[in-house]
Amino acid sequence: MAITNGSSLNSVPAPIQQTLATNYLDFNTDMGWAQQYLPDLMEKEAEVFGPRTISGFLSQVGAEEAMQADQVIWSEQGRLHLSYKCDIDTNNIITIQQDIDGNTISTTTHHGVRLNDTVIVAAPTGVFKGLVTLVNGLSITVATYDATTIPTSGNTADFATTLLVYGSEYAKGVGYNNTDDATVQSRGANEPQFKTFSNKPIIMKDYYEVSGSDTARIGWIETTGETGQSGYLWYLKAEADTRARFNDYLEMAMLEGEIDRLDASSNLVEDALYGADGTKSVGTEGLFAAIEARGNMTSGVTGVNAATDLAEFDAILAEFDKQGAIEENMMFVNRATSLAMDDMLASMNSYGAGGTSYGVFDNSEDMALNLGFSGFRRGSYDFYKSDFRYLNDQATRGGINAANAANAIRGVIVPAGTSTVYDQQLGKNLKRPFLHVRYRASQTDDRRLKTWVTGSVGAATSALDAMQIHMLSERCLVTQGANNFMLMN
Repeated sequence: MAITNGSSLNSVPAPIQQTLATNYLDFNTDMGWAQQYLPDLMEKEAEVFGPRTISGFLSQVGAEEAMQADQVIWSEQGRLHLSYKCDIDTNNIITIQQDIDGNTISTTTHHGVRLNDTVIVAAPTGVFKGLVTLVNGLSITVATYDATTIPTSGNTADFATTLLVYGSEYAKGVGYNNTDDATVQSRGANEPQFKTFSNKPIIMKDYYEVSGSDTARIGWIETTGETGQSGYLWYLKAEADTRARFNDYLEMAMLEGEIDRLDASSNLVEDALYGADGTKSVGTEGLFAAIEARGNMTSGVTGVNAATDLAEFDAILAEFDKQGAIEENMMFVNRATSLAMDDMLASMNSYGAGGTSYGVFDNSEDMALNLGFSGFRRGSYDFYKSDFRYLNDQATRGGINAANAANAIRGVIVPAGTSTVYDQQLGKNLKRPFLHVRYRASQTDDRRLKTWVTGSVGAATSALDAMQIHMLSERCLVTQGANNFMLMN
């Protein structure tokens, strides 16, 4: 910045206050500044985007726990009752194909239908009740109580018949080990079914660097930030912004993470970072991927906004009834879906179409009208609605949704409370939130959010004429009971 002194600066008094060639400092002669006065500098940096950080979702609905292994494994209970998808052959012979959740039943996975079980058979042509008289591998024979013949399915690929075991019936004096029964080998105790899932942590890194000279630089503008930093040193704000962005990455990775266990040829994906030994996969399973793989999806009745009318919510309730039937659920939605839900709930008011109804909840004509809803109850379910900044911000998922509305994520429904699962590492059942983050930690190194400083600024650790602030975390998300979650597309 050039400063040009007048030839007789302060030597020739002027009769009035005015800028002359002999009595002002030109801050930039190359640009030819001719302002009458020095610029009026506003010292405070304007926060035009509000709170820019999006982290906080997982802290509201989940928890964090330490782990020491390269992966976390957990088991989830199977269904208690026996229900299967089947095909009907001739002479009331029924072939069991899948369990009620669509998992294939084979000679190695087995089914739980046994001799003398009483069953309900829901075929495309009617509902029949009967007694199992023969079990031969995947095929069972059912004698109906009214002696009718169950019509053949026809198409053996649609699995259109559902079979439910509702009890059993034995003749007098007949036990489980009746040696006169040629099919006694089909009788056996039913073992409890469970499913095992796993996830692996990923290592995330970031750093900020400032030269030694710039650490002594004083800026003109007072800076502030989400983490409480304040001052005239630019590197303070830049370092804090890097840290805030890294904290957001920690949450965004747990939401958006993808894990590639198998490629298109069913070969395990390997990455040199983890070692090419044929046992290492890439990535980690985030919340959205877990719901897409094991949970429920809804695109709304119109396909534009999810859950914008009671018909769609009734369909959601029906799906939840098939699963864990957890009564309290949190909805984290974007702005368009939130407003659509408000309009839906407001339309339930008989005066909603013609104006405001006064006198309800002290909603007088002189007070500000509240047109938003934070929750509602439908059937036996309670839903609590909250805006999800991550789905609204143009610089995060909000921008992705705007660029491709056909594949947009407009919200997620998360069950409240805890689930009981078997922890393989501890060897016992534990109650945990449905969502929780596992991070690597031991007595030697805690990698939940690790920060360290290197360089020659401050406490010198190297000959580098700079200060480097490093950040690292190793973590993964455990989504338990994903069948109770709903992703709104």
